Amino acid sequence: MNNFFRATIFLIFVFVSSAAAHAAGDPIKGKELFIFCMACHGQSAEGVPALNAPANAGQDLWYMLRQMKNFRAGIRGAHPDDIFGAQMRPMALTLPDEQAVQDVVTYIATLDLPDPPVTIEGDIEAGKKAYETCIPCHGAQGEGAKALDAPRLSRQHDWYLVSQLNNFKAGIRGTHQNDVYGAQMRIMAQMLETDEQVRDVAAYIASMEYVPGEE
Repeated sequence: MNNFFRATIFLIFVFVSSAAAHAAGDPIKGKELFIFCMACHGQSAEGVPALNAPANAGQDLWYMLRQMKNFRAGIRGAHPDDIFGAQMRPMALTLPDEQAVQDVVTYIATLDLPDPPVTIEGDIEAGKKAYETCIPCHGAQGEGAKALDAPRLSRQHDWYLVSQLNNFKAGIRGTHQNDVYGAQMRIMAQMLETDEQVRDVAAYIASMEYVPGEE
């Protein structure tokens, strides 16, 4: 067997292995796995405020996949003050393998986008002005951008946006050495110096019209 043939076989093996590792998700299998998620996130992944569980339905598949992997790897949910993240981490670990993760997020991505109620009082105009620094990554309508690793923000619960902004500011999220994108977000969150500014931004995002993000 000459070197060219060996190299060809090796490249084929790498390609096949990579394809298998990133096999498309099966929403039917994902629906079965999602049964374990319903208790917290709701039957349609609409989120349950009483359990501090955000809406996942309609969120970009690539972002959900990354966050699930972060929970499973201890990149997210391991901080001692991240009470609700700590609850999510063992749930993510109940999925047996990467294919199961792919399946469940593929199913969630098929669910109808929720329309959460407004629960945060804030100055929408002030929030709009403060949100200008967020536009380059998250988009003018909070639609997100895969190319910039920025998730959709619109049509998410306003209380969840407040809690996560506060987590970034406090170093509860975004300080793990392997959380590259979280570290970027932490810097941006710190630009909101007061609780009032955080509420204003969340109130503005809650007022946005939904625009689909990147697949």
